[in-house]
Amino acid sequence: MLKKIKLLVYYLIIAKLPHSRFGFFFNRVRCWYVENILKIMEPHTNNYFENSVYIASANGIKIGSHTHINENVFIQGAEIGSYVMIAPNVTLLNSSHDFAQINVPMIQQGEIKNVNPIIEDNVWIGRNVIIMPGIKIGRGSIIGAGAVVTKDVEEYSVVGGVPAKLIKKRK
Repeated sequence: MLKKIKLLVYYLIIAKLPHSRFGFFFNRVRCWYVENILKIMEPHTNNYFENSVYIASANGIKIGSHTHINENVFIQGAEIGSYVMIAPNVTLLNSSHDFAQINVPMIQQGEIKNVNPIIEDNVWIGRNVIIMPGIKIGRGSIIGAGAVVTKDVEEYSVVGGVPAKLIKKRK
């Protein structure tokens, strides 16, 4: 029950505070709340956690330090490393509809749940990216704006497109 109250306070007050461009204080309040009350982000003075970030139930969400999460990000569930930059309007999914049986309507097949994507350290995720459940984004990778990531991304890769494909290696 206490966890639901903490999330309610987050959604009613904390998530609605103005963007940090209107004052760094608002970002510090949001970071303090997600670091110390929700306990989903490792504390760091250079964390950013902007307004209107959806964080599902906060179960299964882990966020490293010195991480920047911009506005309107949807985190259904994820393990996010340190030194990660997430642009606005990114979606991190950890569940999907099951559709394996063609003789059963998809709506009756249930869901595949709690398969968190893993974003390793030093990753840059561009605007409007969608990362599907269970995907691993390797250390030092860049995901181009608008990409839909349906397969694991190797370390130090630059990927983009729908579905995301390798553009080049950073090494």
